[in-house]
Amino acid sequence: MGGSCLAERLGHYVQLSEGEREALGGLEEQDRFFRRGSVVIAENEKPREMFVVRKGWLHSSALLGNGSRQIMRFHFHGDLIGLALLAFADSPETVTAVTDVTLCPFSREKLAALIGDHPRIGALLLGLTAADRVSMADRMASIGRTSARARVGSLICELFARMRRIGALDGDGILIPLTQEEIGDATGLTSVHVNRMMRALVQDGIIERSGASIRLLDEKRLAAEANFTDRTGIETGWLPAAR
Repeated sequence: MGGSCLAERLGHYVQLSEGEREALGGLEEQDRFFRRGSVVIAENEKPREMFVVRKGWLHSSALLGNGSRQIMRFHFHGDLIGLALLAFADSPETVTAVTDVTLCPFSREKLAALIGDHPRIGALLLGLTAADRVSMADRMASIGRTSARARVGSLICELFARMRRIGALDGDGILIPLTQEEIGDATGLTSVHVNRMMRALVQDGIIERSGASIRLLDEKRLAAEANFTDRTGIETGWLPAAR
């Protein structure tokens, strides 16, 4: 097992102390493997653990009254999943592995102890959770008020921004292991409509596709068309001092 994925992610925002890094590593003492398509947390079940994503992609989704699925968030290296356990006994979402994934399970009691010993970590996680909520609200507004092209463009911009923040871009490209159905469930579109929008973005010279790999050729134009705001940067000047 390598170093702490969560410490690596948080280290993009603040310079962590040795004690903070060691404490974060304590959340990742075990690895648990899930195959692609596995349900890690099921909606309405009573989960006992949260997870740090060590490797792979997942998504959080909710089943709507008409039987359709709304994907609310994609998760990858360094993300925390299952945080609803901090507020609810029953999970309000289903977390599913998009690829084969390796996760590190931990209890809320262990997280509580970490925050008690290292309040700056707790404050930083609170800030990042708030930023995630705003980002999700942006996408929900996009689904309700923008064109199909803008919805797909906004999702692409969001994934690029998040990958850039954690240093996971390969030049100007990323590997997005999502099916057109999954992109559709995240944007409120059919897979046929997603395919049409992706082809249009390629034809207009905004993106380049090769299998699951996407290169963003004109990010400024796509962000403007999609009315996208990068929410990955947060204010950290208010955080308490490290212990």
